[in-house]
Order: sequence, then C-alpha cells, then structure tokens
Amino acid sequence: MLITLCYLYLWARWGRRPAALVRTTVQRLRASRCSFTFCSAAARPRDARVCLSRGGRVFCVGESQSIDDLNKWALFLVSPFILETEHIAFVTESIWVQDENLQRPSSSSETIVKWSDCCLPLACRPGEPHQLIARASVDDFSKLGVAFMEDRLQMANGLVPQKIVSVHLQDSTLKELKEQAADKPAQIRQPSPEPSVEGESEPDVMERAGKGDPKVAGAEPTQGKGSASGSEPAEEHDRGVGSTELCHLHLSSCHECLELENSTIESVKFASAENIPDLPYDPSGGLEGAADATCPEREGSRVNVTGKVPNVLIYVGSDSQEAQGRFQQVRSVLADCVDADSYTLYHLQGDSALRDPWSDNCLLLVIATRESVPEDLRQKFMAYLSQGGKVLGLCSPFTFAGFQVTSKDTLQETVQNLVFSKTDQSQVKLSVLSSGCVYDMDPGERLSLGKLQGHLENEDEDRLIVQVPFGTCGGAAVLCQVHLELPPSSSVVQTQEDFNLLKSSNMRRYEVLKEILTTLGLSCDMRQAPVLTPLHLLWTAEEIRDPLMQWLGKHVNAEGVIQSSKLSLKFVPSYTPEIEVTPTAIPVVTDTEAFSSDSFNLEIYRQHLQTKQLGKIILFAEVAASTMNLLDGLMFEMPQEMGLIAIAVRQTQGKGRGRNAWLSPMGCALSTVLVSIPLRSPLGQRIPFVQHLMSLAVVEAVRSVPGYEDINLRVKWPNDIYYSDLMKLGGVLVNSTLMGETFYILIGCGFNVTNSNPTICINDLITEYNKEHGAELKPLRADYLIARTVTMLEKLIDTFQDKGPNGVLPLYYKYWAHSAQQVRLGSAEGPTAWIVGLDDSGFLQVHQEDGEVVTVHPDGNSFDMLSNLIIPKRP
Repeated sequence: MLITLCYLYLWARWGRRPAALVRTTVQRLRASRCSFTFCSAAARPRDARVCLSRGGRVFCVGESQSIDDLNKWALFLVSPFILETEHIAFVTESIWVQDENLQRPSSSSETIVKWSDCCLPLACRPGEPHQLIARASVDDFSKLGVAFMEDRLQMANGLVPQKIVSVHLQDSTLKELKEQAADKPAQIRQPSPEPSVEGESEPDVMERAGKGDPKVAGAEPTQGKGSASGSEPAEEHDRGVGSTELCHLHLSSCHECLELENSTIESVKFASAENIPDLPYDPSGGLEGAADATCPEREGSRVNVTGKVPNVLIYVGSDSQEAQGRFQQVRSVLADCVDADSYTLYHLQGDSALRDPWSDNCLLLVIATRESVPEDLRQKFMAYLSQGGKVLGLCSPFTFAGFQVTSKDTLQETVQNLVFSKTDQSQVKLSVLSSGCVYDMDPGERLSLGKLQGHLENEDEDRLIVQVPFGTCGGAAVLCQVHLELPPSSSVVQTQEDFNLLKSSNMRRYEVLKEILTTLGLSCDMRQAPVLTPLHLLWTAEEIRDPLMQWLGKHVNAEGVIQSSKLSLKFVPSYTPEIEVTPTAIPVVTDTEAFSSDSFNLEIYRQHLQTKQLGKIILFAEVAASTMNLLDGLMFEMPQEMGLIAIAVRQTQGKGRGRNAWLSPMGCALSTVLVSIPLRSPLGQRIPFVQHLMSLAVVEAVRSVPGYEDINLRVKWPNDIYYSDLMKLGGVLVNSTLMGETFYILIGCGFNVTNSNPTICINDLITEYNKEHGAELKPLRADYLIARTVTMLEKLIDTFQDKGPNGVLPLYYKYWAHSAQQVRLGSAEGPTAWIVGLDDSGFLQVHQEDGEVVTVHPDGNSFDMLSNLIIPKRP
C-alpha cells in the first residue's frame, strides 16, 4: 500500500493531468477497500496520504470508511436498488448557503460540473453538514472529485460541497436499503417554508433532499424520516395536504420526470405517475374566473411557494430533431442573459405539460414552437397565464386576447430594421431577422397593451413585438416574431451582408432580449466577479530557470516579497489557502511542476513562441485584476533579456484608453508584454508607433497562418483590432516610462478569440469564412495566438529599428481599415477630408478639400468610424 502511494506521489509530481491521475488512482486502489477523500487541506483525514493538491484542496487516500447504520438517513426510492461492482458509493457533505452569500463556482474555461449529472442519490441526512449518499461510476466519481478540487462542482439550490468521501456499504446495509425501498410506506411531513428550528429537523427532509440534486425530487422522490423513526404525522399544510402514503413510482425510467424540477413531485404530494392531478383550472369555465380562484395575492407577481431555484420552461413543440435544435438555441441565448445559478432552464415536453403540475415553480414559460399549439395544451398555457404566469413567445403562432398572426412572405427570414420601445419609452434601433409573420389586432378589439413594443421601419410599420397583459393576477406575455434566439452565425442567415448587419446589432439584440426578460420578472444582473487567483511563474526554456531563480534570490526580501508602488509579489513554492490574494498583494507560485490550466497550455505557447527575447518568462493567472499592473514591480529590475509577459484568462479591472474599462469575458486573449526600447533608436524617436506595431502583430499573427490569409481582420488607427470596418474585437494600451536612455514600455493587449458574445471574435470570422468558401479551417486558441503575436511583435520591432517606418508601413496599410476613407473634422458639419496615412511619427494624416494635410494626434482624439468623425482634442 505504502509503495503504491509513493509511486502515485511521484506520478503526480511529474505532471500527470489531475483527471487522469485521480481516475487511475481510484481504478488501481478501489479493490483494496481504501477510501478516497476530496476536501480542503485543513480537513484532510488523519493518516490519509495526499495524492494531489490543487488550490488549497486535496485528494487523498486513507483507511476504509463504512456505513452500516441507516436509521438516521432518509432513503430515496430507486428501482432497482443495486450497487453494481463497477460503482462507487460515496458521501457528499455540503453546507446550506443563503442566496445572497452563495459562493459561485469559480470561472474556468472548463464547464461547470453538476453533481446531479454524475451520480444517482441513494439517501440523505439533513443537518449541518447536509449529507448525501450517492453512487457513481469510477469515471464520474473521478470527474466529481476533480471538479470539486477546481471549484467547478455545482449542487442545487444553495448547497455548497465541502467534502466528498467514498464509503463501503455493508451487505446488511444494502439489504436494508432494498427492503425499505420495496416494502415500507412513508409518512411524509410537508416541508415548512420557514427554516426549521433546533429539534424540529424532520419536516426538512424532503426540502433538503431536493437541495442536493434536481433529480432527487424530480426523478426519485425521498422516503421521509417517518419511515425510519415512526414520527407522528405533521399538521395539515395551508393547502390541505397532510401526511400521506408514498406510492411506488416508476420515475427512474420516466424521461419526462427527469426533466422536471424539484418541486414537481413535492407539489403532487407523492401521487403515482399515472394519477398526477391537473392544475386548478376548469376548461369549461371562464379564464378570468380561474384567475380569481387560484392566483396569489401579490400585486401581479408569481410567488415561488417551494423556495427552490425557479424554473424557466421552454416548449418547442414535437419531439423532432429540428425541435431539439431549437431548444438548444433558445436555452443558449437565455443562459447568456440570466444567471444560470439563479434559474434552471428546462425543456418542457408536450405530454409532461399536459400531465404534470409544472406551473407551481415556473417563473417563465417560453413558447418557441413554429407549430400550432394543440388546444388542450393551449388551455394549460392560458391557465398558467390566468394565475399570474409570464410567457415569452418566440416566432410562434401562439397568441391570444384579440391578436392574430399574419404571414408576409416578403419578410420571411429576411433582415429588417426594427424600432423597439422599452418600458422607459426610450427606443432601440437594430437589424433583426424576421420570422415572416406579423401581429394584427382583430377588427373592433380595443386592447390595453404594455409598454414593450417593436415595429419595422417600413411603410406598414408591421408589428413584430407586443406586450399583452392578461387576467387579474398579473399575467403577461411578450410575443415576438423576431428571431432573438438566433445568432448572426445561424445557417438561416445566407449572405455576408446579412451577417454583417446582424453582427453589428448583436449587442442591441441582447439589450432587447434582456429588457423583455427583465419586464417578465427575471433578473439579468451581471454575474459575480470571479475571485482573484495566485500567479504562476513559468518559463519557456529550462536554461532560463537557473538565472531567473538566482536573480529572484538576490532581489526578494526576507519574506520572499518584491514590493513596488502598486503591488507586492510574494514568491512561494506552492500556494495554500492561508495566503490571501488581493489586487495589491499576490502570491507567485514558483514550482512549475504543480502548474496546470485548462485555459492556457504552456507547451502550445512554448512551441509557437519564436523570439530571441520577448515573452520568455511568464506570470500567469486564471483571474487577475489587470495584467498591466502585474509587471510593475519587475519591469525596471529584471534583466531585459529575460523578456517578461503577464497572461490572464480573466480580468476584473481591465483598462482601456483614458478612463475606459476593458471588459474581458472568458475567451479573450489577455496579455501585457514588457519591451525595452533605446531612446536613441528609430523606434525610440517614434514611440507612438509602438501601439500600431502591436495591433499589426495581432492581425499578422492570424493572417500569416497558412489558409487564414483572407480572414477579414484589420487594424484601426490608433490602437484597435477590427472585423473589417464594422466591429471591434480587440485593443491595445501602451504605458511607457523613460529611465536614463531607455524606454520601458508595457504593451497591454486583449482580443476576442472564442467569445462570440456580445460582439464578435476571431473564431466567428473563421466560421463565416468556412461557410462562405466551403473551407474547413480550424478554430484558433488564445495561448497559440498570444505566442504568435509576441513573435510577430519582436519581428516588427526589429524591422522598424533596421528600416524605420517604411519597413512596416506597407504591411500596416495592407491591413488597415481606413484607405481613402472620407471623414469630417471637428464635427458633423466640419470640413471634409480624406485619410492619407500615417506621418513619420505614427500620427494620422488627412487631406482636406483645400489641399492642406492635417496631422491628428491619437492621445487627444477619438475616431468614430460609424459617424466618420475625427474630433480634435479641445484645449
């Protein structure tokens, strides 16, 4: 055993990826009946051996842990109850965190792993900590563990995982589980909406069980505490349901039930799947009467009576492949607009909509089918509206209240100009993809419409978006015949011109959709800023390591810190949670063997960095405040030949020109490179050219790749990277300091590589190029492009130092977006001029109508390409 653990330690030390290490360790040692634990370093079990440490959390192997007494556990009904030999049983301990204090899983290019997707829950024990027994395959157990260590594991409804430990269920325990699941009825006490007090924990059994996993209550309802302890039935709830017998459900094989949220089974009070009661709606009665009888008194807003994460249900019609694709499109765009941790997005299928009480916890129903809604299902939707429900119709024939959908063939799948009126009466104008249908009011109808409206800029002012209130309980619908769910890259968009128009309006498309969702009661607030992470000190060649470590040994203080005016860097062999990370105090991990990132591949960077000096030593962070600040304490001290660069996956305080903030979502390539330029050199005498060289380096990094020469990426004066002359997808910021005879220049650069929203990214351009030319160019990576950009920058600097401006201007003009562009100076009524090029110092030159050539300086000017204005700085 000890030899195996030592072998595993060496294995981990030499850089096996965490997932592979964990999975292989579990596969090799599970037969020895040891226990595997994932927890914080401080909570490591005594005598357990650590196999992997990552971000303050550890994976360790220790003595076997067993569960042989289930009297204190609430069992879930699962049929058949079998723990196959290839499965692992484990306990997840978690704590309950209120929404306002909930710590979200940290951002990562890896997707969030949901606990419920990787295991089958068997039993729970509410309390602090809340405990869940579950089973999973070796692969899924390993996946859960790695996600926990990387802070990517998500549980439902406010539960935050603290520990995962594998356990052995004794044969007698399995037999007991099987007998209880098959034979014993349960007396379930209705969960109280208020938090339980000490000594009254039994009513929370079902509530807390659902917290751990959407499937728990949606697929395998729990057997309550009463079956184990014989507790007395609870008092009847306000809705008249007391304790009841738990009938056997066949939900483990019911796909529709797996799709439903936790409240579904709670709300039917454990009736059998064949006998789920209908909503309190009488189709023979009036809709208004149903509303009066059933809607909550809450001034028009629906009440979430379950206390769980509210649902957004998406109905796309028949279960066809086209409908499934449409569901994914709608789900994707909604996930971009709302916090996925605050709302659960589900596919509502037709038979489930007819049979199951989905409305109890539905905050918004999205109807996105192109088919007619069956009458019985339409009645269900209208009942939901009459009870105060909210509906969003997306290019669907569903309508009501005197509106009818009229087809106009000339509008079908065409790009049109839309005028959208918001609730504050302001207007948004944008290009949209029309469904080909418009909304008309029945003659003689006089309707009280909401403030949200959208009409086309055509002669008929065709109505494409309407807000329609309904009933006396605050029900409302926003009906759209605009493809708000489709991105500009959709296959429906046929021409390059249409793509350009839609992409130019993409931010406004999201603005309109968020306005609609907010009006319908959802929150579209920005997600919580990611937590800052420590830096990793990396190098591109082993021969750099020894000189670097020797230099550090001479320059750090007794605590291992290098202090500057903006921040302190504390160099440590490894990171522990006790070391705080702030924007001004950052630990720097020097052990490269412990480095691993899913967002930055060091080997790819090394392979494609072909420089003599630049970018050789890397300060890397998953999340940093700003890469511009990270090099502050080193830029004047470290030898120039070491070539510093700071790279981050995310920034929380990115900087733009002037006081502008630079937004940096996942998918941006973010870096700051240190460059030293002698004052008495061609570039040292023309420092404004530095920003142009960096912008040019980004474009050349892409367009010099074989096959990618025609990707329409361009430079925009003075410091931007653009798609054609339409949309910005990157920018450059330069800070220079002259010390003695040398300029020390920090060149910050950020450009979109994989993040299509809210504007555009390089891989969007590649996708469009493939579509238009039938090509198969592969998408590009951020680490690859950063390495190529730094390589191109060094080549451009060398060329400039050798040949001056004329050495680089031909390539700059090849890619820039301003050739022969006509502009006006000063204002929209100012004199007309034509852009000529750059002068010898890198400033913009324009040719006026009277023949005079005027130079415009970038530091005091903004260049608005859409309005064709060059606005000189005012004194």
